[in-house]
Amino acid sequence: MPIGTALHERTFPLCQSLNYREWSGYYTVSVYETHHEHEYNAIRNAAALIDISPLFKYLITGKDATRFVNRVITRDINKVQPGQVIYCCWCDEDGKVVDDGTITRLSNNEYRWTAADPSLRWFRQNAVGLDVSVSDISEQVAALALQGPTSGKLLQSAAEADIGNLKYFRMTAGKIAGVSVDISRTGYTGDLGYEIWMPWSDAVKVWDALMDAGERFDIHAAGMLALDVARIEAGLLLIEVDYTSSKKALIPSQQYSPFELGMARMVHFDKENFTGRSALLKEQQQSQSTMRRLVGVEVDWPSVEKLHDEMGLAPQAPSTASRVHVPLYSGKHQVGKATSTTWSPLLKKMIALASVTSEHAKEGNTLEIEITIEATRRTVPAKVVKLPFYNPPRKTATLV
Repeated sequence: MPIGTALHERTFPLCQSLNYREWSGYYTVSVYETHHEHEYNAIRNAAALIDISPLFKYLITGKDATRFVNRVITRDINKVQPGQVIYCCWCDEDGKVVDDGTITRLSNNEYRWTAADPSLRWFRQNAVGLDVSVSDISEQVAALALQGPTSGKLLQSAAEADIGNLKYFRMTAGKIAGVSVDISRTGYTGDLGYEIWMPWSDAVKVWDALMDAGERFDIHAAGMLALDVARIEAGLLLIEVDYTSSKKALIPSQQYSPFELGMARMVHFDKENFTGRSALLKEQQQSQSTMRRLVGVEVDWPSVEKLHDEMGLAPQAPSTASRVHVPLYSGKHQVGKATSTTWSPLLKKMIALASVTSEHAKEGNTLEIEITIEATRRTVPAKVVKLPFYNPPRKTATLV
């Protein structure tokens, strides 16, 4: 049975919808009001506060901490300085992605690692023979995502920290309401945003301080439905939706390599050996025509309207993002699938993340996506486009 996070006593009274979901054993708000419109608008036009405490978090320390991290992930951690954050993936020995997450280099031999799935066993298996400590700190560290165009100014007013000079994917330490916190310029919305890491027992103090300071910045608590729309617009993947962890895959086609997920730039063959290196090197050297590619697709909405009109129905844009996989065709042949689909309120388009065979993944190609109207399966055009769909300059801009 799920339990509340460190911030449940604050999020529960705000959750008018009583619409929750389970995330890693915790109650997580899906939507605070009856619809996520205001929460999404806060992400894109003001400031949104999101409880992300259910993330799995690990502390990596010891003389061989850096060697261990480099052994597991495909990126070269030696290129990362203390105070820097990276997004990365890690693979099994066959070069298939186990999970993805962020790693913050706290000091030369100290790292905070986040993961979507429990990873302690996998990490400790890969730590054999190294002088390294891998600790699960998931229940000791709470986390908040403060996202949106006013989030930086809000944080400057609430935190004793150098927010103005904090660069994209960098971290600083400071205090909020007297609580020592780490603040990283990261997020899962593709917008200006920050993630705040604090002791579990002090999370309510930080929440209250941010909500109080946020009144003049139009802050809203936001749930998972709004976050899902934002992360699709940003082209950000969700494990077990846009790809299957190799640990849970039942058949080979459910396994994905980093190259198939748009992560090629995160595979550094010039560093020391890492798990899956040989398999990935072989894949890179083989013909690319057999591989799948992660792409964005834009659905031709006038065609959707036309099909509804033929049925005597008014077309309705879906109110929430869909995680149901939908076939994509070229002619009569299926060439891929859309994995996450949403109506983008900002772009006024139906968009989707998709896995498509390489020969059909070229930007500008027109495919057909399946839609169902009155239990009748039809198809409409869907154009392959570059990811991300939405990428505002403020996401990476320094405030001062």
